Amino acid sequence: MNFSTLNHPLISVLLCCLFSSFFISESTAGQIWIGAANVNITPDQPVAISGQFATRVATEVEAPVTATALALETRNADQVEDQALIISCDLVGISAGVQDQLRSRLKSQLPDLDINKLFLNATHTHTAPVTTDGVYAIPAEGVMQPKEYVEFLLTRLAEAATTAWINREEGGVSWGMGHAVIAYNRRTLYEDGNSRMYGPTNSSNFRGIEGYEDHGIEVLFFWDKQNKLIATAVNVACPAQEVESGRAVNADFWHEVRLQLRNQYGDQLQLSGWIGAAGDQSPHLRFRKAAEDRMREGRKLTRMQEIARRITLAVNEAHAVAKNDIHKDVVFKHTVQTINLPARRVTKAEYLESKAVVADLGKQEQAGQDTMRKRKWYEGVIERYETQKPDQTYPIELHAIRLGDIAICNNPFELFTMYGIQMKARSKALQTFVIQLACKTGGYVPTRRAAEGGGYSAIVQSNLVGPEGGQTLVEETVKAINRLWDEPTP
Repeated sequence: MNFSTLNHPLISVLLCCLFSSFFISESTAGQIWIGAANVNITPDQPVAISGQFATRVATEVEAPVTATALALETRNADQVEDQALIISCDLVGISAGVQDQLRSRLKSQLPDLDINKLFLNATHTHTAPVTTDGVYAIPAEGVMQPKEYVEFLLTRLAEAATTAWINREEGGVSWGMGHAVIAYNRRTLYEDGNSRMYGPTNSSNFRGIEGYEDHGIEVLFFWDKQNKLIATAVNVACPAQEVESGRAVNADFWHEVRLQLRNQYGDQLQLSGWIGAAGDQSPHLRFRKAAEDRMREGRKLTRMQEIARRITLAVNEAHAVAKNDIHKDVVFKHTVQTINLPARRVTKAEYLESKAVVADLGKQEQAGQDTMRKRKWYEGVIERYETQKPDQTYPIELHAIRLGDIAICNNPFELFTMYGIQMKARSKALQTFVIQLACKTGGYVPTRRAAEGGGYSAIVQSNLVGPEGGQTLVEETVKAINRLWDEPTP
C-alpha cells in the first residue's frame, strides 16, 4: 500500500473504526485508588472456637484473629470506572447472612460504594470463634455466644471497611508470583481404591496421594504515590489449619506471615490472606516428617514460623520483579452475578444410613457425650433428602475481577485444587487469583475421583455440591473471567 491509498474513502472509514476501537478499549483504564485497614476481631472474653466436631472453649489467645479490608477503585478524571472492597477474615468460614448484614450496615455509611462490589473471605483457621448458633453445645454462662460474637464481628468489619474506603488515595499496583511448598494433598489412596483424609502413608496398602498440589504463590502489591508499599494480597492454595486442634484463639500461620512481612517491609503493610482452591489440601506433613522436622529444628523455627518463612521468601521473589513494574493506570472491571450449580443429591441409602447414625448419636448425647456437632452434620443430610427436588440447584454469588493483567474470582466452597488449576489454566489473565470460602460457606466440592474414593470431604455429608457442580463452577468462572478480556472488534 502506498501513502496515496490512505486517501481512499473506504480505507479512511476502516482506520477511523480501528482507532475508535483502540480508544474505547483504553478508556476502561483509570487511575487506581487504594485503601487498606486491619482490625482485631478477637473477643476479650472466653469464646467457643470452630472447626472440629467437639466443642472447644478458648480462654486464652495465642495469636489474635484479625480482618483486613482492601478498597480498590479506578477513576477517569472524576468518573468512577469500577470498585471492589474485599475483606479477608481470620475465621473458619463466612456464616450465612454475615455478608448481607455487613452490606446493610455500610449502605448508608458509604453511599459512594456500590455495596454489591463488597465481599468477605475466610482464611479457614480452625481456632477462631464460632459464628453460627445451634451447632455446638456451648455453655450458657461465662462464654460469649455466637450471636453476640457476630454482633461484635460486624462492628469491627464495618470499622475496617469504612476506614479503608474513606482513606483510599491515588497509588499503584503490581503483580507477581513465587513458589513455596505450603500445601500437601491430605487424601491418601489405598489399594482397594478407597481414599481417606489424613490416612496413614506407612501402611502396606498405601498406594499414593490422591490429588494434585499447587505450590504457586500469587501476589498483588499496592503502592502509595511515592511508590511505598502499603498493602499486599497473598494467594496460597492452603487452608490455615496447622494448629487446627488447638484450644486457644489463633490466626494460624497468617499471624507469623504478617509479622515476618512487616518486619521486612514496614509496620504500615496491610496483608490480605486469600486461600486458593484447597479443599483437599492442608499444611500437615504427609511423609518424610522426621526429615522435615530435623531441617526446621536446625533453623530453630516452629512449624508456623517455617511456613511463614516459605511464604515470605515467595513474596520476596515476586516483589523483586513487581517493584519495577508498578501501574498507576489500569484496566479495572468487576462483575457480580448469581449462578446456580447442580446440587449433590442424597440417595435413599445415604438417607437411611444418616437416620441410623443420628439415632445412635442421640443416645450417646443422652449419656453425656458431646455429639451435637456431628449429629447436626448427619441431620442436614436427612433434611436435604426429605426436601430435595428434581434438578435442585445451589445458588452462589460469583465475583470476577480484572485488575490490569490479573484476574480475581471467588467461590464459597472448600474447592478441590484441581478445579482451581482448571480455572487458572483456561483463564485469559496473566495470573488468576482464586479465593475460596468467600461470601458464605458451602462445604467441600470434590473431584469425581475423590467422590468415588469416598472418605471425609468427598461424601454426601460434606458436599452440598458434587463433582458435576464443581465442573459447572469451573465453566461459569472461566466464562466470567474471559469476558473481561474480550475487546471490541474493529
